[in-house]
Amino acid sequence: MTAMDVYLPRTLDEALAVKAEHPDAMPIAGGTDVMVELNFDRHRPEAIVDVSRLRELHEWRWSHDDGSVFLGAGVTYARVMRELPGLAPLAQASRTIGSPQIRNRATVGGNLGTASPAGDALPVLAAYDADIALCSAAGGERALPWHQFHLGVKKSALRPDELILGARWNVVRGPGSFSKIGTRNAMVISVAGLCLVMDEEGRSVRVALGSVAPTIVRAREAEAFAAAAMAEAGAWEDPNAGLPEAALAEFAQRVAEAARPIDDVRGSAAYRRHACRVLATRALSWALEDRRTS
Repeated sequence: MTAMDVYLPRTLDEALAVKAEHPDAMPIAGGTDVMVELNFDRHRPEAIVDVSRLRELHEWRWSHDDGSVFLGAGVTYARVMRELPGLAPLAQASRTIGSPQIRNRATVGGNLGTASPAGDALPVLAAYDADIALCSAAGGERALPWHQFHLGVKKSALRPDELILGARWNVVRGPGSFSKIGTRNAMVISVAGLCLVMDEEGRSVRVALGSVAPTIVRAREAEAFAAAAMAEAGAWEDPNAGLPEAALAEFAQRVAEAARPIDDVRGSAAYRRHACRVLATRALSWALEDRRTS
């Protein structure tokens, strides 16, 4: 086994300087993805840079001026559950990740850096229409929309000299949820995951899918159909108004059609499409019920 250099920067500037000098150095924070790769000898970088000590990555901010949230890449899922329960879809996704021990270490930035379509936080960021904040010593900060950042299975637009700072999005008023289907209830990689966010002021419905395509996908046709169906039923004005069963079924079918699944060891493509229909029906029903009872 070859030797590996380990860098321990204490500030963001120090970490960016390390990445500028050693662009192949792999960042590690919680290590819940990286250490699996190292332990199984699937990847052996010449160096790693420990970013877990960087105060700048552990911050989250809620701006009341423009209604935006910034979530630092080093914020753990345990902290999301504890400190951001008002962001229900993100808190729910955080609750499904691993065990309590893993949630105490794993970070949203880790999901972004790994860029796996099975990353549970990623459909939530997509439904939020989040921008991903990146930074390098030479180029400074830049932001990419989520769909421009995630390029394929474990492929992202992150440059070799950059670090992920976090994600930023505008908070919307309305209910939302995250749900997923796996081979068991806990410690499971998603077979299919779905996040639904309802924007009551913008009168729109957002639906993002994970584990059913090479990247996270938005079900755009289903979103437009749901918004129009709610307008036709008067549900935007009247929270007590529901949707006909036929409309729920059509919405769920359009969500399933947005998926581009494959057969693999966790499930077949047909099962994943069926899972999307089930999750979509539940998520929209939950949102309508939340509006009736809140």
